[in-house]
Amino acid sequence: MDAEELATRWRERLESWAIPDEILAKAPVDPWSHSPQRFGTRTDRALAEPDDGSTMQRLAEALPEEGTLLDVGAGAGASSLPLRGRIGHLYAVDTSRAMLDGLTSRAEKLGVPVTAVEGRWPDVADRVPVADVSVAAHVVYNVPDLAPFLRALDSRTKGRVVLELTHRHPMSWLTPLWQHFHGIDRPVRPVAEDCVALAAALGFAVRVEEREAPLERFSSLEELAASACRRACLDPARADEVAATALELGMWPLPRDRWVTIWWE
Repeated sequence: MDAEELATRWRERLESWAIPDEILAKAPVDPWSHSPQRFGTRTDRALAEPDDGSTMQRLAEALPEEGTLLDVGAGAGASSLPLRGRIGHLYAVDTSRAMLDGLTSRAEKLGVPVTAVEGRWPDVADRVPVADVSVAAHVVYNVPDLAPFLRALDSRTKGRVVLELTHRHPMSWLTPLWQHFHGIDRPVRPVAEDCVALAAALGFAVRVEEREAPLERFSSLEELAASACRRACLDPARADEVAATALELGMWPLPRDRWVTIWWE
C-alpha cells in the first residue's frame, strides 16, 4: 500500500472516532478539551522524576550540547523541558496559548531560552527555523492529515525526528463505558503500527521501540470517573455512578498504556 492510501486510511480511521452529533449536542463540556493544569502537573512530575525511557534516550543521544529542539504539540513541555541541560534554544508549537504560557513560565525558571509559537502544525512550520532535533509526543492521534504533518517535521529537522504515542488511540480505555452508557461501540484503529507504516511509506527509515507507560493514567478512581464524564459526554453529577460502573466492568485499576517511540534520522 502506498503513502497516499495509508494517509487516507489514517484520516478515515481517525474520523470514525467522531462523537455522534446527538450525543455531542448534550455534552456539558467539550469532550475533546485538554486541561492545562493536568498537563502542567505532568510536566512538573517529568522534571522532578526524569523518565529514562525510549523517547528521552533517543532525544538526548541526538541533541548536541546547546542544540536547538523543536517540540510540536508541546503542551506544558513534558517531552522537552527535562532535556534542559542540553537545550540551547527550544521552539515550542501548540494550539493552546494557556499551554504555551505554562511552558514558557517553566522554561524561564529553568533557564531554557524558548520561542513559543501558537498555531497548528504544519500551518506554522515556516515560523520556526530548522532545528537539530524535533519531537512530537502524544500528538498524532489529533492529526487527521498525518502525511504533511510528518513531512513538515522532517523538513524542519537537521538530525533526528522523534514521535511518541500510545499503542492504541488514547481514548480507547473508555470503550466499555461508551457501550454501557450510550450503546455505542468505539473504533479500534488507528493504532501505532498505522503511523509507523505511513512514515515508512513516506521514505523515512523508521525505527521503533515499545514499552509500558511510566505513569498511571489516573491516580484514583474518582479522577477516572471525572475524566470519563467529560470524555463520554456525561453530566459530572453522575461521577459516582460512573465510578461504580467502572468497578463493575473491571476497569479499575486501569492497566497502564503501552507507549511507542518512533524515530528516524
